[in-house]
Amino acid sequence: MPVDMLESIKMIAEPVILEEGMELVDVEYRREGRGWVLRLYIDKEGGVTLDDCSDISKQVGQLIEVNDLISHPYTFEVSSPGLNRPLKSEDDFTRYRGKLVQLRLHNPIEGRRTFKGRLLDNREGVIRIEMEDEIVILPFNNIKKANLQYEF
Repeated sequence: MPVDMLESIKMIAEPVILEEGMELVDVEYRREGRGWVLRLYIDKEGGVTLDDCSDISKQVGQLIEVNDLISHPYTFEVSSPGLNRPLKSEDDFTRYRGKLVQLRLHNPIEGRRTFKGRLLDNREGVIRIEMEDEIVILPFNNIKKANLQYEF
């Protein structure tokens, strides 16, 4: 899906999701075994329910169809981000301070691309995590993928 189409979907979906007291975590559009899938990940304090997903699916699904944003068959899903929630924005890194995270970088630092540790803070475009009594400093713009890690 072209980036502008993905942005159009975000622009349509986000106000509806915010109005319902939730946040849009991520949007995926990809080919899977059964064809193309458009998937929205939503979250709210305390977690989302099946009713939340169903409600957002109805509202946003209608808007996508009315605006004719996708011209071929696809499956539309609305889901919780799950226990290993992705961290996308700098605000996410601020909100989840103290949590265990795993980060994958675009460009390696000291020969490593993957880092797992406790998220200390996010300031001025720099993420700090604690890994085995060592504090690691990573530039936000070098983070390719970041997720919370579920702690048992």
